[in-house]
Amino acid sequence: MDYTAYRHTLAETLACSELPFSADEYEARLGKVRAAMQRQGFEALLLTDPADINYLTGYHTFEVSVHACLVCTAQRLVLQVASIETGAAVVSARADEILGYRWENPDEVIGPLCDLLAPCARVGIDGWHASLRQGVMAALTARLGAGRFQEAGALLDEIRLVKSDAELACLRESARITSAGLEAAMAVIRPGVTDNEVAAEGARALLAAGSEFMSLQPIVTSAERISVIHVNHKRRAIAAGDPVFLEFGAAYQRYTAPMMRTAIAGQASHEMQAVADLCRELYEALCRHMLPGETFDAAARAAEAVLSGWQETLFHSGVFGYAVGAQFPPSWVEGSGYIASGQARSFEAGMVFHLPLCLRLPGHWGIGLSDTVMVTERGGVALTDNDWRLRELPA
Repeated sequence: MDYTAYRHTLAETLACSELPFSADEYEARLGKVRAAMQRQGFEALLLTDPADINYLTGYHTFEVSVHACLVCTAQRLVLQVASIETGAAVVSARADEILGYRWENPDEVIGPLCDLLAPCARVGIDGWHASLRQGVMAALTARLGAGRFQEAGALLDEIRLVKSDAELACLRESARITSAGLEAAMAVIRPGVTDNEVAAEGARALLAAGSEFMSLQPIVTSAERISVIHVNHKRRAIAAGDPVFLEFGAAYQRYTAPMMRTAIAGQASHEMQAVADLCRELYEALCRHMLPGETFDAAARAAEAVLSGWQETLFHSGVFGYAVGAQFPPSWVEGSGYIASGQARSFEAGMVFHLPLCLRLPGHWGIGLSDTVMVTERGGVALTDNDWRLRELPA
């Protein structure tokens, strides 16, 4: 049986059997996207970000390293996936047509796409996303001309930023699972235990509580390694007095609500506690400014004012929040909005951000505490349940 026969046979019994949301939810999303396309003069969108494809169709797979795309026009949604992915497309995607290409022969990608896009004078692409392959675009522009392809990454970003009730329910469930994983991981922290052992216990709890494959695996570091951004567990034993940093994010229907906590294998120093208190101050300032109509820039500047006395001592990334939602590896960052200086967009009710408040003393340690927060008329309201304490654990 070839992949085309496989797809059609599978569809007889399992078509859309793993669709995450109702048809009405997808129709509402598609209506917003098509209205935006019409306003901006696009006859088609060529979407390659796995999260954008998931948003409009439900399509999900753990294999996101191969080419996949969605062509969206005013009349049709056509999903193109590798032959090995047609099964996942049948069970999880709501599309008018599924096109396969042989996994081992990516040249088969271009012809069907040219046929779909040739009648469209203006095609929107997300040129800044890594999923848009240079080889695909080079072949398309060679055949169809470069002039018809225009940047449109912001079109989906602006729509995805504001979450529906169904999406918020998924984020709340992710928050519940994330908390269970963190609690289990923190319970095993003590001198002599390795960061791998802590991560392993957290991962076990996350999966047991219902997480799907995660966009980022559990992050656990200790002592001076906390001061280095984006390193992870590496068989390091925890020593007495070490801070231990944890950042977890469970996936539920691909939605992730991350959270950071920090524990001390013993007693916290006065300086560590002062930095933890500073994280809490930053969080409260941000939440006060996460009001509909207020800008991302204003919230970031309020946080910078809190941080001002420490800027020569502690490192912070400069991004006080980033939008989260449905995502795939290698990141749970949605990429649709950032709370940072110079970001002129305004908050709207229903936006959801992770506030990654990790402050690092380079070469020594770091303290990280965070919540995933929803914008409401009252300001930012946490979906996760951080207690904002620096946990001191028996040494």
